[in-house]
Amino acid sequence: MSKPNEQSHPYVGMWVIKDGYIRHELLPNGRYDEARGNRKSAYQGRYTIIGDHIEYVDDTGFKADGDFRNSVLYHAGMVLYREK
Repeated sequence: MSKPNEQSHPYVGMWVIKDGYIRHELLPNGRYDEARGNRKSAYQGRYTIIGDHIEYVDDTGFKADGDFRNSVLYHAGMVLYREK
């Protein structure tokens, strides 16, 4: 599994649902920080990306995954778009 870095991985950055309530920041060091509403850092953990598939493991051990398709992240029933 590869760990992204800021210079080489196109998926590093902020991903948000349409109304902005849920925000996933994919950090260049292979960590993520998820905010929900006014709650910053609601969930944190690590992620790995293989191709267009992402796997998350939060700091409590909970696992989830998702897929990038056509510049959109589909994750756990959510649709996230890159924040510009």
